[in-house]
Amino acid sequence: MRPMSSFPFRTMAASLLGLLVAMTTSHADEPGPWVSLSSTGKLAYRALPTGDRIMDFSSAGYGGGGVVIPDVPVKATVQPGGSDSADIQKAVDMVSQMPLVNGHRGAVLLGAGTYHCDQPIKITADGVVLRGSHGTILQLTGQPHVAILASGNQRIAETGKPTPITDAYVPSGTDTFNVASATGLQVGDIIRISRPVTDIWVAFMGMNNLLRTGRDEHWISGTLQAERTIRAIAGNRLTVTPPLSDNYDAKYLNPPGSTVVKVQVSGTISQIGIESLRIECPPQPVEITVPLFQAVKFDSVVDSWMQDLETHDTVNTLGVDGKSSRITIRKIHMTHTVATKGAAKPFDISNAGTQVLVDQCTGQGDSLFYFATMGRTQGPNVILHCAFQGGGSIQPHMRWSTGLLVDNCQVPAGSIDLMNRGVMGSGHGWTIGWSVAWNCQAKSFLIQQPPGSMNWAIGCKGAESSKAMPGGDAKTILPNGIFASPNSHVAPASLYLAQLRERLGDQALKNIGY
Repeated sequence: MRPMSSFPFRTMAASLLGLLVAMTTSHADEPGPWVSLSSTGKLAYRALPTGDRIMDFSSAGYGGGGVVIPDVPVKATVQPGGSDSADIQKAVDMVSQMPLVNGHRGAVLLGAGTYHCDQPIKITADGVVLRGSHGTILQLTGQPHVAILASGNQRIAETGKPTPITDAYVPSGTDTFNVASATGLQVGDIIRISRPVTDIWVAFMGMNNLLRTGRDEHWISGTLQAERTIRAIAGNRLTVTPPLSDNYDAKYLNPPGSTVVKVQVSGTISQIGIESLRIECPPQPVEITVPLFQAVKFDSVVDSWMQDLETHDTVNTLGVDGKSSRITIRKIHMTHTVATKGAAKPFDISNAGTQVLVDQCTGQGDSLFYFATMGRTQGPNVILHCAFQGGGSIQPHMRWSTGLLVDNCQVPAGSIDLMNRGVMGSGHGWTIGWSVAWNCQAKSFLIQQPPGSMNWAIGCKGAESSKAMPGGDAKTILPNGIFASPNSHVAPASLYLAQLRERLGDQALKNIGY
């Protein structure tokens, strides 16, 4: 590929991943590590009494993890100085009409120089890469807009009959469960797992009485859904990939409880690459409710990537929507000269998708979320070897996401928070469960335990915080999750890389630059 930035990224030798040792814990009633090396040389996971465990996050990223990002051949070149937005769009549209070869049509190469872009550059076909040269700058002008929008139109159609999950309890982190009937299901099928949001579960989570200035706020309703691929079938027992990031407890569900149905997914676009660009815009000291200059958005995009980008003064900079999956965002450097106004904070990276890997990204700025999950985001999702300077935070944002790994990230003047946001926003409530901060460093960590769930901070350096729910009883401090080996890093040095190495071998690490 063609990196254009020289800012430092952390790397490690793959050999270090084999040095797995027992970790200590801050809780006297926890006799052993949550992840360790077994006598057979495999990673071993300690489970909670309910059977829940830290999940395997290794399928996050392009191609499902451990896959080389391709170097797509150039099929069109654009130089600055004309009608820049129109010229780039014309080249993208031309390449979009070319035939697919091994999933790729070609790259549009932007020559060095500054392009004045007053309109979004839109990619709507598979296999198109937009690549800069050393010194390529997209200068956003005109009315606020996103610089690059890659978008499909995902549609999910049920192609089978729903069948109930028959287990009384399916733990988070597992990849197997039983259904009433596996008739009509085959290995390789995509299934949708649906779990109704019931009044009894919302009350159990303490989210049934959110009040702000005397007015009710509603946390979540409807159905929580996750798509998985069937890997094996034995009778009525299904094994799926990736593992489940949430638990399924029948006692909080109305009949028929959680269900499984075969689906067909269409309308997404794939093999989209955004590479080696600097995106700039005027400073934006505004509230985030107004139109904004943004950098890159992926909507209904799968098996794609953003890499080697610099952004300057964009707000809500990078976004992945809930219909996108298997995305790698790597080596992005984001800077800001001004903070936005108002209580609501913007996102540098927002993620609503699944199997998203954010790797070796850096940023600088205050009063913002460096990384956040959105509502109902199903893991596995990973933010790895990222470093952010300023008074911001890595913080899942709202409404019950699950399965996030924050691995070897540094926020020395800010925080990493897996928390209940209560009435903040519009009743964001419990933001996340079944998530892990691993060998991270921050000024503070707010790692809270949702009812019937868990969050972990393992090997993390920084102050442990405890807080009440915003908008609730200020005297009632919510219970914290598990803090294991506080202020002392543990092995494996990276949980994600250790899991990836175990699943796919050393070559998978080399494929992604480790």
